Amino acid sequence: MTATARDVLALGGFRLFLAARLLSSLAQQIATVAVGWLVYDLTGDPLQLGLVGLVQFVPALALTLPGGHLADHADRRRILLAATLLTMLAMGGLLALTASGRPSLHGIFAVMAVLGAVRAFWAPAGQSMTARLVPRHLLSRAVALNSTVWQVSVIAGPALGGLLYALGPAVVFATSGLLLAGAASAAFLLAPMPPGERTERAHILDGIRFVKSRPEILGSISLDLFAVLLGGATALLPIYARDILMTGPLGLGLLRSAPAVGAALSAFLLAHRPPERHAGHKLFIAVAVFGLGTVVFGLSTSFPLSLAALAVLGAADMVSVVLRQTLVQISTPDDMRGRVSAVNMVFITASNELGEFESGVAAALLGTVPAVVAGGLGCLIVAGVWAWRFPALRNFELPRSSP
Repeated sequence: MTATARDVLALGGFRLFLAARLLSSLAQQIATVAVGWLVYDLTGDPLQLGLVGLVQFVPALALTLPGGHLADHADRRRILLAATLLTMLAMGGLLALTASGRPSLHGIFAVMAVLGAVRAFWAPAGQSMTARLVPRHLLSRAVALNSTVWQVSVIAGPALGGLLYALGPAVVFATSGLLLAGAASAAFLLAPMPPGERTERAHILDGIRFVKSRPEILGSISLDLFAVLLGGATALLPIYARDILMTGPLGLGLLRSAPAVGAALSAFLLAHRPPERHAGHKLFIAVAVFGLGTVVFGLSTSFPLSLAALAVLGAADMVSVVLRQTLVQISTPDDMRGRVSAVNMVFITASNELGEFESGVAAALLGTVPAVVAGGLGCLIVAGVWAWRFPALRNFELPRSSP
């Protein structure tokens, strides 16, 4: 009998996990719009927008591997709860900064660094929980549903953040804190998730060694690293919103939401029809479409065309995310999932936060439009090189969705 997405949602523990993820992600997406607009409003400097990503990347890079090691040796539910509560406190810090009426740029950067550090523990624990909450034959659908929830938050969060910003940034951060309180409640209701049977002499670097021994895993996460590092343009969206497309904070919220609209539609389809056949080939096609969408967005001076291009690249990116995360989960034993997820998160964090810094530097040196277009073309080159360099990734298949 073929499994369906409804079978996954029938699992109570997984539903609680999805609720915690939805509320937490929504809170952070609301705050991201406010921070981006606030920093650009304070400085008018694209390089400062890039630094928002860099100050999150440095602590995340330093702490993600220890975070993965902890996820394999402690109760993952406790880690999730503690990280959510710390994120709520960080939002309180942003609220205090903005409520003063004279927000400090250094203060904002300090809070963003704290958020990067907290994410280093939240992400490995959260990513490795899915395989403990659902059976193996439902994993690809669970990953797609998990991604759908994330994309719903990315759609609603920026748009809501843009609307709330009209009332003041303090309102944005207060709302974010309330959502995080709800996420903490859902995490508290989850059943304890202590570590499984421990491997003797487990080492913090075992995740790196495991990834290096599996070319399909190494190829998939490094492909994402370089594709998003080059092709990501999210840090520059405030510049497009204010200086190129001539929209305000609401327009910025819509631009940030557009990739998530495409991604959510894509994730919904993938939850019902997982790309099990020729999955490796579809992964490379998705990365190429992501690069092309980035080029179109970079050249566009039309707001509707820009939204459409962002939606297309978001849909393509979601195909890549589901395929990559499913591959990592099914190829990794449970006692290694925390550390391998941590290695995966190092690559993801580097592609996102370091990619924002790269975008800011490139825009400062080349100009905003040339930087985005060059990044999209670079993404196409990466897809071609990786398809040639990693045949195991090119030819991998997903397990069929039946018990």
